[in-house]
Amino acid sequence: MIGNKHLQSLFAYSDEDTALNQLLELIKSKDEQFIKSLGTPVEINLCNEAELKYLTKVSPLIDYYLQIQGIEVPNWLRDEKLKFDKPYYFPKRISDFEKLKLQYTNPSPFRAKNVYYDLSGIERV
Repeated sequence: MIGNKHLQSLFAYSDEDTALNQLLELIKSKDEQFIKSLGTPVEINLCNEAELKYLTKVSPLIDYYLQIQGIEVPNWLRDEKLKFDKPYYFPKRISDFEKLKLQYTNPSPFRAKNVYYDLSGIERV
């Protein structure tokens, strides 16, 4: 169980893309309740495999945007268990060249987790 009600509700979305969009909206709008909720550590050891996979995908996004906004990043977001052995790319259908480019251009929160996003694709209008 993730434990954080905001992250748990996003995890429960049936469409991962929608959940990611909602997460980005909460972070970029500096939703006070969401940001404050991140201060309560998630019990990583109590999460199942699907929850760990989800948290690994979203933790670099949260880490990255908190840094941009000058907000302290909670330690649990950088837990070693939130890391993929093999690279995860979003979007999933990209060329090998684009994958290589993402590995070199993504900021450190993404590289540390082995999670790579096309940053232009996650920008909010």
